[in-house]
Amino acid sequence: MKIGGLEKVSLIDYPGEICAVVFTQGCNFRCPYCHNPELVDPERYGPCLAEKEIIRFLSSRRGKLDAVTITGGEPTLQKDLPSFVGKIRKMGFAVKLDTNGSLPEVVGRLLGEKLIDYIAMDVKAPLEKYEAVTGVPQAAQAVRESIRLILRSDISHEFRLTLVPGLVGPDDVPAVAREIAGARRFALQKFRAAKTLNRIYLDKETYPDEVFLKIKEALEKDIPTVIVR
Repeated sequence: MKIGGLEKVSLIDYPGEICAVVFTQGCNFRCPYCHNPELVDPERYGPCLAEKEIIRFLSSRRGKLDAVTITGGEPTLQKDLPSFVGKIRKMGFAVKLDTNGSLPEVVGRLLGEKLIDYIAMDVKAPLEKYEAVTGVPQAAQAVRESIRLILRSDISHEFRLTLVPGLVGPDDVPAVAREIAGARRFALQKFRAAKTLNRIYLDKETYPDEVFLKIKEALEKDIPTVIVR
């Protein structure tokens, strides 16, 4: 496992649970507004943390933490991910995975072997805009398959969409909502300009709150839980 960071305690990364957050290093997308560029751009990589140190820390937090969230970067790129998750589960922690859905074969394995308890998938844009947003051609079909796998499973899940002025806007939301029809939970995320992969986006401002409220009210007709974060 290439582990680029560890947040020892979080109250917001796993709904309803106190968790630690493990950040994996490396991503196959190049979303220009990415707020974790040090996990995406090899030129910004820092030294990795040893997996055994993460396991040792988690072992010391039994009874104090409920869960572990594995995020990135893109965790499904890590070949050791299933075994790493297995070690965490053996310690009694619930596991949440954050993913961009680009590797449905990995998502399918984790779901099929019941290795994770919660999955949060970022849907970057309407599928026809994926190459423009992620910089990766032909990603849409893989993303669609991951959505299908999640919706067919009985796992707790959420899909997430970040609205980014000039890239992904309110008019894109209906297409994304149709793609995830049947989802239990949908998170609309505000773009944060504090740190981005492409410095051009440091000058962008997020959409006003009233835009998010209007979209939320419309989505709640079809999706049980819609949140803005």
